[in-house]
Order: sequence, then structure tokens, then C-alpha cells
Amino acid sequence: MITLRVRRFRCGNAACPAVTFAEQVRGLTSPHSRFTPLLRILLTQIGLALAGRAGVRLAAASGVMVGRDTLLRLVKALPDPAAGPVPVLGVDDFAFRKGRHYGTVLIDMATHRPVELFDGREAADLATWLRRHPEVAVICRDRSGGYGEGARQGAPQAIQVADRFHLWQNLGQAVEKTVNTRRAHLGEPAPGPPGQAPPPVRQPGAEKKIVTRMRENYAAVQHLHAQGLPKTVIGRKLGLHPATVRKFVTARSPEDLTAKTQQRTHVVDPWTGHLHQRWNEGERNATALFREIRQLGYPGGELAVQRYLRRFRQGRGHAPQPGPKPPTVRQVTSWIMTHPDHLDQRDAAKLRSIRDRDPDLDWLTTHVRAFAVMMTGRHGDRLDTWITNAESGTLPPLAAFATNLRRDHDAVTAGLTLPWSSGPVEGNINRLKMLKRQMFGRASLELLRKRVLLAH
Repeated sequence: MITLRVRRFRCGNAACPAVTFAEQVRGLTSPHSRFTPLLRILLTQIGLALAGRAGVRLAAASGVMVGRDTLLRLVKALPDPAAGPVPVLGVDDFAFRKGRHYGTVLIDMATHRPVELFDGREAADLATWLRRHPEVAVICRDRSGGYGEGARQGAPQAIQVADRFHLWQNLGQAVEKTVNTRRAHLGEPAPGPPGQAPPPVRQPGAEKKIVTRMRENYAAVQHLHAQGLPKTVIGRKLGLHPATVRKFVTARSPEDLTAKTQQRTHVVDPWTGHLHQRWNEGERNATALFREIRQLGYPGGELAVQRYLRRFRQGRGHAPQPGPKPPTVRQVTSWIMTHPDHLDQRDAAKLRSIRDRDPDLDWLTTHVRAFAVMMTGRHGDRLDTWITNAESGTLPPLAAFATNLRRDHDAVTAGLTLPWSSGPVEGNINRLKMLKRQMFGRASLELLRKRVLLAH
């Protein structure tokens, strides 16, 4: 309880609209304010750290009753921090609403602090900001064409650096597509008794219905797009969502769309040996077979077992004896992308076996490891040779990745040579996502910008 006595003054100017005014006490009162300066600072810091709802709960626990909108207004009223020169800039996008609404965040790579946040991710927006900051000498970015063009327009003097993480990620996508096309070569026959032929390698089954449907939709979308129809019209004709149409239009081939779908394993796969054996012994009751494998640890439902056995029921024939199950596409991709010294001995042995059986996958592994050495050792001078070798191979996904590197050659070379990378940018993106989630749908650009710039 503070008992305060202040003086009230009368203005001697007859034209003054205030007429009277009260004396203010420094550090305790301010005109037309419902909070003391100290309380205002406390509530502002709470709002800055926790935003609205969480901030209200903390303030209530401290004995201060305040609304969430009040906390957000206090944050918006904060002045922007002073921004010094930014010689090395990091740029990346983030999602207000994934797939629909994006923004751009700029990071000072020397201090790892955000310096600006704005709506959209267009080249013109980045170029406008760069023209106001001619001191920028290095720009770290992902391989987005929009940011590359904006950097060329706004800061032609700056060196653009492609992020090594995104380069490795793009290479991993090319490796996964390549391994997916070689799925039939991943299996290895299990050794049988002497003098007896080994069991056949388990080959991939018939193409899944979802894969067939994706191929048909891809062909239909490409046909209509070649006729010049807009994506919205294509979507209405085929009954597809606009985002799906965009995905089909930008895909280079159906394999780009089906790679992840085709590598999915079936929940029944670990128990197919038992199902095949019991089927060949004459057991045709799917419910009875389901109960048997459930006792063996099967976690799925009966419907999945019925669907799996349907292929044998149609022909009333014997179920083929399954050979050793090959590794998944994702497993092989992981083995290829992992440093040889960090591979488990069993996984390393499986990868060597696959490379011995398939020259294409052996060639792929060799080139992936050469790229890894070039990237970790920052040997950008080897890039042209690597691209030429990759393009001369017989693996279209890897060749397409190499060709795409030529389109951004200077930035990729700088990324494989200079020490700068977008790691601090990605860290700030993660913090930005957490700040956005705290606002519970009230993530206006102005409020989010204040919290990002002042969160440090």
C-alpha cells in the first residue's frame, strides 16, 4: 500500500484545454496510465516471453489481474531494437499457415539474432531490404530461386552461399528415388543346405492401387497442363485439390510422387512366412490364421490379414514360399548416406552385399561418399568434376540433382568452400515456430515481428 500526496496545478494559459494537471512522480506514475512504470515493465516482459494466455496465468499467479489483449498491446508498443550493420546475412522462409501463407526472417549471422521479419517470400521484398543495407557482403540462403533472384537484384556485390544442409537433403532425396527404382535388386537369397538351391529372392509384389492411381492422375494432370489449362480448372475436371494439382504439375516424373508410397511396408510382412506355410497346409480360414499370428505378436487387425490372403484365394493356388525379406528403400538410403565409420557392422555388411550385386547402387554409393567428403572438407574446387561424373551416369535422379546444381553453381561452390552455413537460421526458425504456437491463433505479423526481434 503506497500513500501518495501530489500537487495539482492550474495552467495560466487561458487557451490551454487541460486547464489543470497533476504532479507526476518519477518512477511511480505516468499520465493516463493504468499501470505504474515498474508494473508495465513486468507485464511487458511477461507478454514478450509467454504471449497472451500463458502470460495471463503467470501474471495472475503474481497477484496481477490482466487480460491477454492488454499483454499483446504492451508487446506491440515496444520500439524496435537498434539494428547495426549486417555484413553476413541469413535468410529463410517460415510458415504462418503451412502450404498457404509464408513469411521471411532475416538473421545477422555474426550475432545469430533476427534483424527483420516480413510477410511473403518474394524476390522483390528481399531486394528492397537489401538496397537499404549496402554493407551486406555474404548472404546465406537455401536453394530457393526467389531468394537467389532477390539477392542478385538487391545486393549484386554480395556472395551468395547455398546451405550445406539443404544440399545434403536434396542429395538424400535423389538417393531415395534411385534406390526405389532398384528395389528388385535389394533382396539377398538366404543360404540353404548344401546341394540345394537357395530359396528365391522375395520380389516386390504387384503395384499398389494407390501407386497406380497416382500414376493415372499424374498422366491426366500433365496432359491437361500441356493444353494450357489453369491448375484450378484441372482440379475441377479431375476432382483433385489445388495443392495436389500443383504437386503433380511440378513433379518431373511419377516416380517423384510414388517413391515414399512404394517403400511402405505392410503390417503383415513379418508374419508372411507363417501365413504362407499354413495356407499351403490347407488352412483357408483367414480368421483362424489371424488368431494364430496374433498369438505370435501380430499387432494389426483381421482385415489386413484378409486383404493379404485375398491374392491367393482368387486363384485357389499355393502361396509361394517367401524368400528373405529385402531391406526397405529407406534403410538402404540411410546406409548409403551414413559415414562408413558410423555404420553398424551388420548394416555395413548388408550394404556391401547390395553393392556387390548391383553395380548401379555401388556407383551411387561411391559418388554420394565423394560428395560427403567434398562437403565436409569444403573442397568446392571438386564440384565441377563431381557434377560431370554424376551427369554421365545412368541414374536419372542423381543426374537431375547434378544438373540442378549447375543452375545455382556459384552459390553451391561458395557453400562448399566458405565456412558460412544456415545453421543459425534454422535454429531461429525453430524458435519462431514456438513463439507462433504460443499466440493461439493471434499471430498477427506485427505481434510476431515484435516477439521475434525482441525475444533475445
